[in-house]
Amino acid sequence: MVETVKHHDFVEVEYTGKLIDGMVFDTTNESVSKINNFHNPQMPYKPAVVCVGENQILRGLDEALEGKEIGKEYTVTISAEKAFGKSDIQKLRIVPMSNFKEHKVQPKLGLQIDVDGEIGAISRVSGGRVIVNFNHPLAGKKVVYTFKINKKVTDAKEQVVSFLNMVLKIKEEAIKIEVKNERAVVGLPGNFPPPFTEMLSKKLLEITSLKELEFETPSQSQ
Repeated sequence: MVETVKHHDFVEVEYTGKLIDGMVFDTTNESVSKINNFHNPQMPYKPAVVCVGENQILRGLDEALEGKEIGKEYTVTISAEKAFGKSDIQKLRIVPMSNFKEHKVQPKLGLQIDVDGEIGAISRVSGGRVIVNFNHPLAGKKVVYTFKINKKVTDAKEQVVSFLNMVLKIKEEAIKIEVKNERAVVGLPGNFPPPFTEMLSKKLLEITSLKELEFETPSQSQ
């Protein structure tokens, strides 16, 4: 019997993303990253566990997962709007040269800078002004993804840990969780405001088989 993916299924998926010209820019496969010269030793290269329909990966790739067969390889072309967005002229900003001199930075084309917590790249240096582009580097480009869904993930503990890892960017080993009789107690590093953990709890109860979920603060778990 053919097994297909439904909305809010948790799945383990491996993928590789390319530009239309064939340049690889994204992958879950470490050997592919090395072959294409963009390997990052800080990246944990492995298949991703995602909840379908929750936009934990590119919108276009997320939408492509629904209805697909487990174990079959697919290729999908994703529009700019459903990839990294259209190039927005409003995200081009003029930064005075004096700002760079103040911080002892020599502005050069392509240099990435942080302005009020937002990362941009210098696209033009002219006289006393510097134009910084805050669009994503791949904004306005179609991309092509090849992907394979290895399996559905049905274990509630793995579902919760993978979801929190994706949403909060916390390492999986730092998330403590106990599951018993459809009830989970989750310990996170650091303190999060109650309205935020309540929102997370509501979402997790919606997309998993759990009936109860409680977050513990570090002080409560000691």
